[in-house]
Amino acid sequence: MASVLVGQFHARDAEGRIYPVNEFRESQPDEAQGEQPVSTYRSAIGDRVKHLGGDEFELVQSGVKLTRTE
Repeated sequence: MASVLVGQFHARDAEGRIYPVNEFRESQPDEAQGEQPVSTYRSAIGDRVKHLGGDEFELVQSGVKLTRTE
């Protein structure tokens, strides 16, 4: 199943560095079985980003916490 880029935003770490983040969504979720589209996040340089809830994110490899700034 392919993922489609659906959004882009900036997130900031505690030291003030800004990270561009891309949001991807499954192109064809199985809505017939009640499944919602799954969103995944990656930094612009390809690092995986975990959504912690609300405006909070975390870089998976380094554990750096990010806050969405838009």
